[in-house]
Amino acid sequence: MARNGIAKGANSGFVTEKRERAARPSRSTGKLGKRTALCREIAREVAGLSPYERRILDMIKTGGSAADKRIYKFAKRRLGSHKRAVAKREDIKAVNSKMRAKQAGAN
Repeated sequence: MARNGIAKGANSGFVTEKRERAARPSRSTGKLGKRTALCREIAREVAGLSPYERRILDMIKTGGSAADKRIYKFAKRRLGSHKRAVAKREDIKAVNSKMRAKQAGAN
């Protein structure tokens, strides 16, 4: 909030202009870079899916009413955390949709 120049109250104090500070490098930690994304994409293309990822893909294909929950529980057991399990589930779903789009384009 802007200061109002009055000595008392919520916005008390000398009126100043807030300076825009340069972004610190530590703020960009965890963002996916172009090079890393490309390397991962190439590795996925060459090596394919790991056995547990193939099993998740199979679960997605067979579906069922509680498939999402089962996939989550399976991935969580393998990967250790909620965040990783959810991310992996979404990643494999994206792989599946990409494969289906590729097959639809081929036919």
